[in-house]
Amino acid sequence: MSLGRFYRGSVVGLALGLLTLVLAGTAAAQSSSLYSGGTGEARPLTLVNSSWTYQPPIPPREIKLHDLITVVVDEKSQVISEGSVDRKKKADGTLTLKDWIVLKGVKQVVPAPMRNGDPTMAGKVDNKYRADSELETREAMKFRMAAEVVDIRPNGILVLEGRQMLRANEEVWEISLSGTARPEDILPNNTVLSENLADKRIFKREKGHVVDGYQRGWLLKWLDHYQPF
Repeated sequence: MSLGRFYRGSVVGLALGLLTLVLAGTAAAQSSSLYSGGTGEARPLTLVNSSWTYQPPIPPREIKLHDLITVVVDEKSQVISEGSVDRKKKADGTLTLKDWIVLKGVKQVVPAPMRNGDPTMAGKVDNKYRADSELETREAMKFRMAAEVVDIRPNGILVLEGRQMLRANEEVWEISLSGTARPEDILPNNTVLSENLADKRIFKREKGHVVDGYQRGWLLKWLDHYQPF
């Protein structure tokens, strides 16, 4: 191998080394951090770009007219009222008639003679009334029933109505429900809680031997309403 060929090979190798160093200095390094992308730029950490087990949520179902939605009714109410009345009334009075008149003829009026003295009337009133009352009521209603979307308002509010009748021999239960709900209050399992209904109206009526056994008659209802005694 000649000396000139050796020098030419050394110069070429040196030039290639310098070119490699220049290209390495301008290349961008990759980052394995979750907080940055492949170019080293920072990015927000979210479940979509960082979790291996993330599953996107199921988009809400579009609710249309005449669709059926299950209403979960769970209503509870409690009322506590206490009252006390203590009233006393006393009155003493004496009335005496000093003068009176007598008509004689058509135009003549004369004083009446008081031969037996002045008429006198005396009275005394002593009234006492005391009453203590206490009222505590608790009511609960819990059931599920399907309601129909009878209208969808321009702002998206759903109008729901539902009716149900159950009959077992001579026992009959009738239930009706109506109200309005927002589409976002409809849960993924196609149910809505009664507490999320506006303009809510729930009617429940029973017929049969059970109700006849404890309901009041018309006379007792009249007495309780007017309380004549």
